[in-house]
Order: sequence, then structure tokens, then C-alpha cells
Amino acid sequence: MRCGVELTAYLVNESRARMPELAEDPLAAAWIPESDRPAVRELWAEFAGTVYPHDDLVVSLRGRFIADTLARALEKDPDTVLVVCGAGFSSYPWLLPFRTAIEVDLPDMIAAKQARTAELVASGALPERDVHHHAADLAGAASREELAALVRKAADGRPVAYVAEGLVFYLPPDEARAVVGLGAEFGPCAVTAVSYWPAAAAGSQVLADQRTWFRSRSVPEDASYLTHHGLAELLGDGIEDCGPEDLQRRYLGRIDVPESELIPEYVAVSWHNSARGVPGQGVPGRATGATR
Repeated sequence: MRCGVELTAYLVNESRARMPELAEDPLAAAWIPESDRPAVRELWAEFAGTVYPHDDLVVSLRGRFIADTLARALEKDPDTVLVVCGAGFSSYPWLLPFRTAIEVDLPDMIAAKQARTAELVASGALPERDVHHHAADLAGAASREELAALVRKAADGRPVAYVAEGLVFYLPPDEARAVVGLGAEFGPCAVTAVSYWPAAAAGSQVLADQRTWFRSRSVPEDASYLTHHGLAELLGDGIEDCGPEDLQRRYLGRIDVPESELIPEYVAVSWHNSARGVPGQGVPGRATGATR
């Protein structure tokens, strides 16, 4: 099992697997190899005891909201192309019937994802999908330009649903903003969904504990924080901006854990062109199961 940034991918999957009804990701646990499962559970327990025990709640809410957003994009146009930056071991291309998907992450993470995908497809655990894996460090302008050219070619005029999940806070501020706005370089971008830490939460003690824990595992020391105003400058007005309490209300109908006790990860969604949705409304008809 790896010890750097890619290790957090296993923690995300373990968290979603612990709340299957909320996350609606029946593939979450499958990405973790059986040989690594005991160590991942031990690591998750260490994280819960050292930082906080609610990663399963926040990560499941984040993934559910993004998946529902992507389902809405597909409903509007079944030819929408999916691009996920910071893909880790996310399941979106296999949970939703995208005809073309591009997953982007650091080289070691992409190598691990490709290998595990091949194993799961061969075993029948994953359906066949047209998924391209692209290794890139998006902190570099050349890497972002290369990705934009690749997406434009693959999409060939089709709308793009762009996701940057669990990524931008690991980048320096200028690079973080560039990644947030990257969808505009893809051609017709139907929707952008970005998870981020709000500037107002920079003093959060829970977040400070999380940073200390991850720094011991080769995660960069500095973090980037964004504001709603800054996101609007990059993505345009009408952003649907949801924090952990907003998502608890949406999916649980109540607040079980106040934001002061959580990692304050927000998800901002910006609809473009004819794909614009109506903020605050529910998402129609996303089926559950590995072939949805």
C-alpha cells in the first residue's frame, strides 16, 4: 500500500463503503484490494481517532452530490463527456452511463487505477466503459494545456461535465484557481463541480488536525482556500455552493453533525449553456447499482 497522496484515495473509498445508502456507491469497497483491506481499515480508524470520526459522512455526501449532478448532466445530454481531475479510485464512469470519460491524477495514482480497473473489469465487478486514464500534475501550466487539448479532441464538440474533487486545496493558490476554471478550456462545458475549502474555515481546528496528520504522509504543507466570490469570478454567477450542513439537509433532512466538528469541504456547482440546472431542486432519477 502506498504512503503518499494516493493513499488518501483508499480512505475515501473506505469512508463511502461505510455509508452505502448515503453514498450510493456500491463499487466503493471493490477498489480496495483484499490484501490491503485490513491496513486500510486500521488507517481509517487511526484517522478517525486522531482527527475526527466523520470522514465517512462528509466524503459520502460529497460523492453523492457530485454523482447526482453528473446524472443531471447526462439527462440533459446523453453524449456528455466526463472529465474527473483528482480521480483517485472514484466510481463515476462506472456508476453512470457516460459514453466517454477521462480520469486525471498523478502518475502513480493513475497506474494504480488502471491496474485495478483491469482486474475489476476482468472479474465482472465493473462494466465495460470507454475510460481514458491520463497522468498529469495539474500544478504545471503545460500539463493543464496538454489536458485541455486532449479533452477537446476526445469530446469533439460534445458537452463536458468537469469534476475537480479533493484536489484544489493541495495546489498553490494560482494553480488552484487555474484548475477550478479549467473546464472553460475544454470547449462546450455543461457543468463544473469543484470541491474546496472555504477561506472562512482556514482557522478550523479540525482542519488543522487533518493537515498535521496528512503532512506526515507526504501531503504538501500549504493549502489553498477559496471564497464564493472568487469562484463566481472564475465560473460565473449562479453557483450552487453547498457545505456539509447544506448536504446533510439535502440528503438526511437534518443536521447530524455541525460543520464546526467537520472538515469544511464545500462543493461548488456551476451550470453553463443549455445545461443550467435549477439550484436547490432535487436530482431526478439516478438509479443505484453498478450499471446505472
